[in-house]
Amino acid sequence: MTGLSSPRINGADAAKAAGLVVMYPNAAEEVYGGSLITEIAARVNLLAPVLSTEALIARPDLLKRVEVIFSGWGAPVMDQAFLEKAPRLRAIFYAAGTVRGWATDHVWERGIVVTTASAANAIPVADYTVAALFFSLKNGWHYALGAKRFATQLPRASCAGAFRSKVGLVSLGMVARLVVERLKFSDLEILVYDPHVSAGQAAAAGVTLVSLGEIFSACDVVSLHAPLLPETRGMIGREHFISMKQGATFINTARGEIVRENELIKVLANRGDLTAVLDVTAPEPPVENSPLYTLPNVVLTPHIAGSLGSECRRLGQVMVDEFDRWSRGEALRWQLTREKAALMA
Repeated sequence: MTGLSSPRINGADAAKAAGLVVMYPNAAEEVYGGSLITEIAARVNLLAPVLSTEALIARPDLLKRVEVIFSGWGAPVMDQAFLEKAPRLRAIFYAAGTVRGWATDHVWERGIVVTTASAANAIPVADYTVAALFFSLKNGWHYALGAKRFATQLPRASCAGAFRSKVGLVSLGMVARLVVERLKFSDLEILVYDPHVSAGQAAAAGVTLVSLGEIFSACDVVSLHAPLLPETRGMIGREHFISMKQGATFINTARGEIVRENELIKVLANRGDLTAVLDVTAPEPPVENSPLYTLPNVVLTPHIAGSLGSECRRLGQVMVDEFDRWSRGEALRWQLTREKAALMA
């Protein structure tokens, strides 16, 4: 099932909440491995080893008893039918980002506490963005891709550089704010488009609020961080990419569906000076024979900006820390409401 051990399963400590770890078993090893599963077992009465959603559904006796669930990738969809079988469930500690795939309206209506590690997962996304951003300002992608394509080192050409260049962030959410924090000691000018942010809030964050059009036309690097919502689906297209500065770079670590991908492809095919760094596409991976695989100015990575490797343990640790606050009756740092959950990427 998994390499995780589950000490003190079915323990007799009545003061402990009855708990389960429910997610993809291999993901549980990444997130709650090491000492974390032992820490969880010291805090709750674990009713079973790590369970997949399918294994849990087959154990209605466990659902009937469970009070807290530690989860992550592979969480069960908690609809009315699921929750009716889990009448004692009080809190869910989700060691990943968005909950939109599994937290139905019934979760909020039941008043179940939901807290996530989305803030912790934002850290590596911000790190990826900043690394890609500085490499872009040096035209690094152009040289690296060109050397492979032409089997020779390309001559140096003019580049924006990282002194008083303009960087644009589409949305000032959790990831973008971390990017801003990492760039605050740089010599870059940061422009932001976010219709939900006031000029005062932007000024307090140390950024300049501008229109979406200006983000693309004025910046040397544009990084997309908007959540996928009905109003953001297909929000960015030809008119934005065609207006980009000579040698500019577009980075997407958000969602592929926010971009009108066919229009991006057409602009990139006609403007070899532009570069697109795409960690997300629609669909993922791109369809077979997509020009994204062969265009010389596209960098594709397979959705790696979020937590990988040792970074996943950070997600589990944040949820253990949240459980401790919850068990002491303290305010949670990362608790969600229905409204907050609806705005998540």
